[in-house]
Amino acid sequence: MGKYLMLWQLNPSLIPVDPQERGKGFTALMNFIEQDIEIGITKDWGCFVGERNGFCIVEGSEVDVSKMVQQYSPFCGFSTHPIASFDQMKEMLKSLSG
Repeated sequence: MGKYLMLWQLNPSLIPVDPQERGKGFTALMNFIEQDIEIGITKDWGCFVGERNGFCIVEGSEVDVSKMVQQYSPFCGFSTHPIASFDQMKEMLKSLSG
């Protein structure tokens, strides 16, 4: 199971101008995020204040993460970065010293 830092960005062309419609859309997205947290795929989530983007930390297989991302399409896009833990990096460093 992998761990990933995912940077998300809202699609500005799909953000409603009307504040009430925008609130409904954002609420729907927040419900998806809450479900992902409850099932355990999303470990942390945040929004960069004053921006239309943010981050999440997710854990799962490549298939699990790919399925999670699809529920947000086309409203959000993601940049995905695999994360190596401290222990994994220590293991890599051991290999350098022979």
